[in-house]
Amino acid sequence: MNIGVLAVQGAFIEHKHIMEKLGANCTLIRQKKDLENIDGIILPGGESTVQGKLLKQLDMFNIIKDKIANGLPVLATCAGLILLAENIENDDRKHLATLPVTVKRNAYGRQLGSFETRDSFGDIKDFPLVFIRAPYITNVSSEVKVLSTVDSNIVGVEYKNQIGLAFHPEMTDDYRIHQYFLDKISQ
Repeated sequence: MNIGVLAVQGAFIEHKHIMEKLGANCTLIRQKKDLENIDGIILPGGESTVQGKLLKQLDMFNIIKDKIANGLPVLATCAGLILLAENIENDDRKHLATLPVTVKRNAYGRQLGSFETRDSFGDIKDFPLVFIRAPYITNVSSEVKVLSTVDSNIVGVEYKNQIGLAFHPEMTDDYRIHQYFLDKISQ
């Protein structure tokens, strides 16, 4: 199995290391040709505006959008969630817009508002949730499955081939969400 990790900006190397520890091959996606022969893609945390701009400059935006729309499994964390969201509550921009949710950027505040907690992600119990300048989801379509909430805010969802997280599982030593993603690809 070959997992592509978007590597134009943000916290991509942590995802790569986890995928390799779980036995997957990993391709760091920095240009169009890197998108060939991948079985899934990870859109990491970082800065969504910069990532969206770079995807367009590197001529990868439409390719990634089409691949996801045609069923390529995707795991998106923090900024990656913002890239996937159909709507961004406090921003007029839209990026890939393949996930029928509305997100609020920096919903938990700036860097000083970062925090950690533990909660469930679907059937995964007692998972460490790390929030760094995190968004949360303010609205979901009826087809979206909510997998995690913190203080009544939606922070983890699944829709068809897409998993969107407001938190950073790659910043923990708990690989269960990454394994969940790999298991979905294997099905």
